[in-house]
Amino acid sequence: MMLVESSGLPADVYSAKCPTRQVLDHIAGKWTILIIDALHEQGPMRYTELSRRIGGVSQKMLTQTLRSLETDGFLIRTVEPTIPPRVDYELTDLGRSLAEPIAALRNWTEQHINEVERARARRDR
Repeated sequence: MMLVESSGLPADVYSAKCPTRQVLDHIAGKWTILIIDALHEQGPMRYTELSRRIGGVSQKMLTQTLRSLETDGFLIRTVEPTIPPRVDYELTDLGRSLAEPIAALRNWTEQHINEVERARARRDR
């Protein structure tokens, strides 16, 4: 059994008060999943590269998600003092440990999309 360091209580994602719930909510978000997967596939990327790679993400959501991923220790933001400054985002060891299950989820989604689409079509009839 894992304990939450701040409280000494057991980690329990089903408990609304447990911080594991917040982490699960964060890592289950579509932008988080896509950012971590993109960085895992391609290595360090700049903001504009991530923006181009992840279709449909707004600047606001990309910025917010990158900040929260950095805060939670999933990625490192490196600024090089050039003009203009070069900013790269790279997964930490913690981020890489999450990338494998995310890649598995992406692969599952891509392999089963046709089944899901057929089920949706049946329901819509």
